[in-house]
Amino acid sequence: MTMNADSSRFDLVIRGAKVVSERVLGEHDVAVQDGKIAEIAGRIDADARQVIDAHGLHVLPGVIDVHVHFNDPGRAHWEGWTTGSAAAAVGGTTTVAEMPLNASPPTLDGASFDAKVTAASGASFVDFALWGGLTPVNLGDMAELAARGVIGFKAFMCNSGIEDFLAADDATLREGMLRAAELGLPVAVHAEDEAITSRLTTEARAAGERSIRAYLASRPPEAELTAIARAIELAAETGCELYVVHISTPEGVGLVRDAASRGIAVRAETCPHYLLFADDDLVLHGAALKCSPPLRPLPTQEALGEMVRGGLVDVLASDHSPSPPEMKAHEGFFAIWGGIAGCQSLLPASLSAIEGASGEADVSLAAELLAHNPARLLQQPGKGRIRIGMDADLVLVDLREEFTVAQDDLRYRHSISPYVGFPLRGRPVQTFLRGVTIARAGNVVGRPQGRLITPARGSGIAD
Repeated sequence: MTMNADSSRFDLVIRGAKVVSERVLGEHDVAVQDGKIAEIAGRIDADARQVIDAHGLHVLPGVIDVHVHFNDPGRAHWEGWTTGSAAAAVGGTTTVAEMPLNASPPTLDGASFDAKVTAASGASFVDFALWGGLTPVNLGDMAELAARGVIGFKAFMCNSGIEDFLAADDATLREGMLRAAELGLPVAVHAEDEAITSRLTTEARAAGERSIRAYLASRPPEAELTAIARAIELAAETGCELYVVHISTPEGVGLVRDAASRGIAVRAETCPHYLLFADDDLVLHGAALKCSPPLRPLPTQEALGEMVRGGLVDVLASDHSPSPPEMKAHEGFFAIWGGIAGCQSLLPASLSAIEGASGEADVSLAAELLAHNPARLLQQPGKGRIRIGMDADLVLVDLREEFTVAQDDLRYRHSISPYVGFPLRGRPVQTFLRGVTIARAGNVVGRPQGRLITPARGSGIAD
């Protein structure tokens, strides 16, 4: 229920929601003024221009999805800023960090950064940050990217699948890490060993293998673990902050945790699809679940989930990487695009994945993995928590509701997602960006108002 007042102290008051930040508070009111959280109290009696009765709901910090591919400019027919950000907003996300490789041109220098900002401005419903690339051809452009405002640099330790975004060999990665350390920015790595994956892929194709099982065998856990160990070694040598994306194995998380215990600034990301789906699901459902690293056997999936629930993973992100339908349709599985569309389902999928034995999600842990820690990674001290003075980026969630994702619910350019038909718990009800509703009941509201965000230096993961 919404009420209006002509004379008001606040722009918005959300009444009676259970507030989730470092812990779950009881029912509280949250007041917003000029885009910031102005007051949090058991009862706020002051008038507001808008009052929302949120009894029975939880209010969480808006999700910060640090790993999306919106592909625009150049490949907006895969996904664009308008459709991708609409899906994110409907799912409870208020900020995204877009990866550098799938746009054309990739984000490798100042001009390509500017082109991406132009594409996103006036089109994105959510705030956006940009990763820059770290490749053999743009080491000399990293300072220019940092000056523009990238939040870090992304490197592939194997073939990226994009011709103009080259893999970083050891020498490139070492030099890039040295430069990133000087610039005070992290390096994110796709950690799969190129020697292992290319050899196994070549052998499989030479033998005429085309199956899903052959693809799975071509990207074994060994490839991930070898690459993570090498990236950690280089990070220790260079003093660079390291962020290992989409880890698919508990052993990979273990390598990160061991390195962090030795004082190395390294953090671990995984994705809900590694926690909710296993390799047998890929065999059963096919292309919508193809990703790299691939889904793992059920015991591996369960062990990774236990590490997440135990607080050993730093960030959950969607790795939203869609493509046109024709790229997901090929008789040979090696030729199918490897990417999962999931940014709209990140929040409920994460809540579902971290349910304990009681069947209830740890919403404080969800806020840590989806908002607190991502805000630190992006060096955004004004986002990621529900505190007075912070940006009023919020999402109301009905944790009681179990629902099944329908294809018509998806706001992507192409409604291909493994979450279609999948049961989830915790439906996002309403999403606010700086106190303004941007999504309600499965639809975006108003015009796109997302802004470019850049790092506030000194508030990153090493602090």
